[in-house]
Amino acid sequence: MQLGINLGYWGAGMDADNLAVAQEADRLGYAVCWAAEAYGSDAATVLSWVAAQTERIDVGSAIFQIPARQPAMTAMTAATLDSLSGGRFRLGLGVSGPQVSEGWYGVTFDKPLSRTREYVEIVRKAMARERLTYEGEHWTLPLPGGPGKPLRLTVHPEREHIPLYIAAIGPKNLEQTGEIADGALLIFPSADHLEETAIRHLRAGREKAGRTLDGFDICPTLPLAVGDDKDVAALADFFRPYTALYVGGMGSRKQNFYNRLAQRMGYEKAAAEIQDKYLSGDKQGAAAAVPHELIDQTTLLGSVHRIADRMKAYAAAGVTTLTLAPAGFTLEERIASLRAGSEALERAGLA
Repeated sequence: MQLGINLGYWGAGMDADNLAVAQEADRLGYAVCWAAEAYGSDAATVLSWVAAQTERIDVGSAIFQIPARQPAMTAMTAATLDSLSGGRFRLGLGVSGPQVSEGWYGVTFDKPLSRTREYVEIVRKAMARERLTYEGEHWTLPLPGGPGKPLRLTVHPEREHIPLYIAAIGPKNLEQTGEIADGALLIFPSADHLEETAIRHLRAGREKAGRTLDGFDICPTLPLAVGDDKDVAALADFFRPYTALYVGGMGSRKQNFYNRLAQRMGYEKAAAEIQDKYLSGDKQGAAAAVPHELIDQTTLLGSVHRIADRMKAYAAAGVTTLTLAPAGFTLEERIASLRAGSEALERAGLA
């Protein structure tokens, strides 16, 4: 099992330190550095900046938002980043959510599965430098009856095949991801529930495509906080607002994929309470309503020894790249967490 690092959203208050974190992850042998986007900084700019100042670590989008870019532009960006980085780019895609898609981009959030499938097909075709023609429900290229003609990407990516990941949560999206992608980006993963909530659906998709999970990258992101095992409860409290935001407020009452995931993990009552309080404006109450067990199951907390045991559980569950989001108020604390993650992987015998 490999390790990755997730820098999260640029503009979250730790920007001055993020490059140093990425460079330390590069030095420690982490496999990939991911960056995110929502409605602030874009991931492509961040990744080009990081790639220019690192040597070996891959850089990946987690995620490029599908409603933000036409698929041909995503292919152009991926090919450019792969070329500039010397073949170190990983393309992560996701549909985002209805509030961002419709409120920020003005793109109707409908039929996300078919939209994702068509998007991936067009991106792959463009990155393969085929003349771009496509007839689908959501895209038709070139537009009929006009001056457009089939064009071919002029940039040559460093590699013939750029790894393509999809951020997936729901069962149908996970199955499709297994069918059409090279990897899955997961969030709030519990090693105890990973088979039932994610991997069985990914496996079904691989089987539909006539493949197995061999070579498919299962890549969850877990927040990491290092400390004494007797202080695990306090470490978990650090992530209460984060968990409450996603389970309670990320999306609408009817469409919150993270809330549904918490329900599938057995936290139906708590998920409803967190959402009710968050959407009513009681964010502190929502954070207080998050069960300690839910946080502990979906983060890495405690001593290096405890974290190593958890890493073994994730590896046994089928994780191939474990992406860490190291907590810390200072650069020194984040670097220490990063080093502890590397040490835990070695202690677990997974390096």
